[in-house]
Amino acid sequence: MKRRYQSGLFLFASLLASGCSAQPISPPITPSTLEPRGPNAAYVAQLWWLMLGLGIAIFVVVLELLTAALLRGRRATSTTAPETGGDVGRRWLLWGGIALPLVVLVIIFGDTMYTLAAIETPQAQPAFLIHVVARQWWWQVDYPAQGITTANEIHVPVGVPVQIQLESADVIHSFWVPQLAGKMDLIPSQANNITLQSDQAGVYRGECAEFCGLQHAHMGFMVVAQSQADFNTWLAAQQQPATAPTDPTAVQGQQVFVSAGCVFCHTVRGLDDKPIDRSAIDLGPDLTHLSSRLTIAAASLSQNRGNLAGWVIDPQHVKPGAQMPNQYINSADLQALLAYLATLQ
Repeated sequence: MKRRYQSGLFLFASLLASGCSAQPISPPITPSTLEPRGPNAAYVAQLWWLMLGLGIAIFVVVLELLTAALLRGRRATSTTAPETGGDVGRRWLLWGGIALPLVVLVIIFGDTMYTLAAIETPQAQPAFLIHVVARQWWWQVDYPAQGITTANEIHVPVGVPVQIQLESADVIHSFWVPQLAGKMDLIPSQANNITLQSDQAGVYRGECAEFCGLQHAHMGFMVVAQSQADFNTWLAAQQQPATAPTDPTAVQGQQVFVSAGCVFCHTVRGLDDKPIDRSAIDLGPDLTHLSSRLTIAAASLSQNRGNLAGWVIDPQHVKPGAQMPNQYINSADLQALLAYLATLQ
């Protein structure tokens, strides 16, 4: 009964805001390690193809031997002694059971070590640092040198290696962008690093690849690779504080944002929040430029008015157990709040 109520609440909020039900990310993004768009991912894909090729070759040999054995006549009956093969059995054991597996393992081990070394040593010095902190269940993204904080979305210029410093605020997570790089764990009280580079403009989905709790499956993020000019434009926009709303509805929505308690978990740079106790501010993402992002709820939903309304009213429908509680505000205040959030570009 409770689940049905939550589903109805989420649907109602979405219908109220946009006239349609909440929709997942569209078009669907299906990342694959077999479609590398960066040098590190290309090394991983090459290793995968080598392992697949060797696996197929061994499978074919085993099938051929099995077929030959089935087609051969019986070597003995109840009245005749089996034929003696001398050292044939021992040779099969030596070559098929020891030598061949050893050769295959040496090849795979050697290529694995080569791949790890190539990934560990970037082709060029990283241009700048991005600090990523994993939290249950979203990603905090900081650009320390540029003074930017965002969430669940990483922007990088095309063809430029970027150092990603990874940390966890709670449990072990794992950072994985299949088309751009391999996996790297985020461990509490320890910083790990990975180099990220995209050789082609586009949007690439990343995931947490380590089970980290109830909403592990809904802990995604986006990597947006863009031209240097577009990246610089994005940087300049993100460095600005939130624009003060001028529309009366948006102004009312800003007041709802404060009175409903959203400011106790979320930051909006530029909002006059001096009297607010911000001791728990890291509970939720920075919303200064929320409406410029592609997704909400850690890449669980596309960024649009209907999805945002449903998420504000009933986040537990999308991510049961998430730190954000359901918000009980009336429809007029919800519409005003959505108008204010739309100004956070």
